[in-house]
Amino acid sequence: MSWLPCPQGPEWKIDWEQIDSLSWIQRMKNCPQNPERHAEGDVWTHVHMVCEALVNLPSWRALPENVRPILFAASLLHDVAKPICTRQEADGSYSSRGHSWRGAVMARKILWQKNYPFQIREQIAALVRHHLVPFYLVEAHNAQKLTIEISQTVPCTWLSILAEADARGRICPDPDRLLRQIDHFREYARQQQCYESPFPFSSGNSRFRFFHGDEVEKDPVVYQNPGNIDRDPEGPHVYLMSGLPSAGKDYWIRNHLPKMKVICLDAIRSELGVPYADPNGEVIVKARNLAKEYLTQKESFIWNATNLTRFVRSDCIGFFLRSDAKITLIYVESSPDKIQQNNRNRNKRVPDGVMNRVLDRWEVPEISEAHEVFWYVGNQMITEKPE
Repeated sequence: MSWLPCPQGPEWKIDWEQIDSLSWIQRMKNCPQNPERHAEGDVWTHVHMVCEALVNLPSWRALPENVRPILFAASLLHDVAKPICTRQEADGSYSSRGHSWRGAVMARKILWQKNYPFQIREQIAALVRHHLVPFYLVEAHNAQKLTIEISQTVPCTWLSILAEADARGRICPDPDRLLRQIDHFREYARQQQCYESPFPFSSGNSRFRFFHGDEVEKDPVVYQNPGNIDRDPEGPHVYLMSGLPSAGKDYWIRNHLPKMKVICLDAIRSELGVPYADPNGEVIVKARNLAKEYLTQKESFIWNATNLTRFVRSDCIGFFLRSDAKITLIYVESSPDKIQQNNRNRNKRVPDGVMNRVLDRWEVPEISEAHEVFWYVGNQMITEKPE
């Protein structure tokens, strides 16, 4: 990761000269923060302080050599979206609502464009997305579900270290309260059996039912025993594709499920003459009517579309679950250069404006979203996202 050089012992010195030259770091300069919570000044100053706090934490230095760079990159990127999310309120204070979610999307895009390894990139994005959770978990109404969900994507131990650096890398009136909240997060994750490793679901079915079924409020220990609720769906098998335009979803279908029926939203869009930049309501209506026929007949099929946001995927999955379908989520990814090449070779090229818009809301599927989730990156299957 020479692009983001991670400090090494025994000096543990950060190469700010190289890091500060990055455009997304430069944008943090002069971005205001609420002085009550960040008396240190702008976002750039805060990020510097967080990184310095991180590399001085014994818990960070004790991490394996291949893990320390992941948390260091997350500390640099954790507030990357504040410049575009910061607003001045009517009372004169500043807020940056949504910056953790938006920051995860921006981090993913930045690291993808630098060809970071998929698993490392997604760990960094998960840390950015969840970096505020240890501060408010004590007040969250869905603390159990949220903690277990985080454990499926990134170790809670790592998140607690990042949060401690975030707390120490600021000037605020109550730093001890922030550190107590982080300790509460650590203890709560231990109680849920998911502090150092993912919560051990008995199967993909039990994991899916915990996050999507009616039993979410029950003791999660129930989901560790396959004899309790590990029921197979009785409906058809639906393969939900996901991936950027021109990532290779059609290629994957031709090579893995060539005989299965496909509902392709691009094909319907072309049939109806709907441009890429236009709303796709008419396309969705026709696609769903066709899906209803297959679901009623209990016939398995592929739903082929970009499905790049969790909201869109959740909406599709909810629709399929009405027929008790088994959902397999297939995510396909290619490098920026390969996507540009594929896009140039398409019969109908995706406009650059459309591509930029989808990149700005790009969320890679997580293992909790379906009965099965598989990630194919550069035509190679990633057996699991890192834990």
